[in-house]
Amino acid sequence: MKAEGRSPLVWSLCLSLLAGLAQAVSIATPWTGQPLWWLQWLSLGVLAWQLARGVPWRRAALLGGLFACAWLSGTFWWMFISMHTYGGLPAALAALAVLALAAVLALYYAAACALFVRLAPVHHAQRAMLFAALWLLAELARGRWFTGFGWGGGGYAHVDGPLAGYAPWLGVYGISAVAAWLAMTLSQIRTCGAWQRGAVLLVLVLPWAYQMGGPVTSTSAGRLQVALLQGDIPQDEKFQPGSGVPTALRWYGEQLGASRAPLVVAPETALPLLPQQLPDGYWDALTKRFASGEQAALIGMPWGSFSAGYTNAAVGFKPGQSSPWRYDKHHLVPFGEFIPTGFKWFTAMMNIPLGDFSRGSLGQPSFEWQGQRLAPNICYEDLFGEELGARFADPAAAPTVFVNLSNIAWFGNTVAIDQHLHISRMRTLEFARPFVRATNTGATAIIDHQGRVTAMLPRHTRGVLSGEIEGRQGLTPYAWWVSRFGLWPLWGMALLVPGLVLRRVLSKE
Repeated sequence: MKAEGRSPLVWSLCLSLLAGLAQAVSIATPWTGQPLWWLQWLSLGVLAWQLARGVPWRRAALLGGLFACAWLSGTFWWMFISMHTYGGLPAALAALAVLALAAVLALYYAAACALFVRLAPVHHAQRAMLFAALWLLAELARGRWFTGFGWGGGGYAHVDGPLAGYAPWLGVYGISAVAAWLAMTLSQIRTCGAWQRGAVLLVLVLPWAYQMGGPVTSTSAGRLQVALLQGDIPQDEKFQPGSGVPTALRWYGEQLGASRAPLVVAPETALPLLPQQLPDGYWDALTKRFASGEQAALIGMPWGSFSAGYTNAAVGFKPGQSSPWRYDKHHLVPFGEFIPTGFKWFTAMMNIPLGDFSRGSLGQPSFEWQGQRLAPNICYEDLFGEELGARFADPAAAPTVFVNLSNIAWFGNTVAIDQHLHISRMRTLEFARPFVRATNTGATAIIDHQGRVTAMLPRHTRGVLSGEIEGRQGLTPYAWWVSRFGLWPLWGMALLVPGLVLRRVLSKE
């Protein structure tokens, strides 16, 4: 009898585990790298269906936590490569570290599921709204608290598909909430009212209808020819003075000198040395190269000194400036660019050149060139759309083009490259701005303001991507409100719904 009693729980756990893994696949499939928006709905719908059956709150927490743990570990499993292959951490410890991170972040979703079944109203429409609000709270908490790590958020599966049209209005977190509402509604579609079924159709059709006849939120700011450099320096050689460093200095130096494009972009730490550490004459030759003429360059490199501190920077060269322009990375990577308090024992176990960088300010001025305002961001900073949005507070100074400089060779030739590409694509939809991406190993690409990849280099190859971008000006609704209020409107709406439900529950007791 006990075995029979446990059997339904075992099946539920297996179903949640498989659904969570499917959620991970929906962000970017391992076989094509493309997102599957319908799979994101389906997988989250499986969890919603189990919760809607009225399970105890402890089981709801277990099901939601397992779903999220499978989803998150299946999304950023490639962290194992950086810690084990390049960091030298024993395989078992590296795998355990990835699983532990996923499990800790899964607690947000476990709490959301437990609270849902504790508060779930009888009415199907209210139930769907409550689930969407609590899921949104979990996504926001994961993406913002303790520096935030929203990589693999459910909304990124919808960079293509019917919900993509909500990006310039609600942003990726808003899309996640809409997807959660749909998942819970569809899980109850056989028993919900006719008007709620009509609401599903309306939610799906509304973005399409707006695109057909809605007002244009951005206009052309002119065109610019670019050359994006992809050095493909192996990660285990990148900072080695006898191999990767001289290779990088030679190849990037040659390409910067030979390019005739009005703008040349080299990736994060393309030059892996401080200016004062470069070979004699290298920095002077680089400065002289762009001191006159009609060309400019953005180059990723470390900057600073022992007394002033160090930053992960993008350095800009153009004619007519007395000193190089500079953007200092604002959102630093825990364990990579700074060591969280109490974790030096963990980083000491790895052979990774960890830094303790200073943080750049939020909303730094753009690099202005040939009528464009170029806004660099480094590595995974494009994951934080609300931080990029700070640059739109003054519409007259708002960026016309985003420029991402990255090096994710730490994670090998994996789906991490595709996931990062889709993150940049989501930002183009939110802000109606093109994105150019110069990376060490991929994805070096040009993305237009509608999220379409117009040109891309093959990954893990050395080469130059030449193309044209069209800068854009004007504010999307999302750019307008997020630049003024950050994510607080979403926090407010997400807290309001469970607050009203809780008030009703308490009034009945």
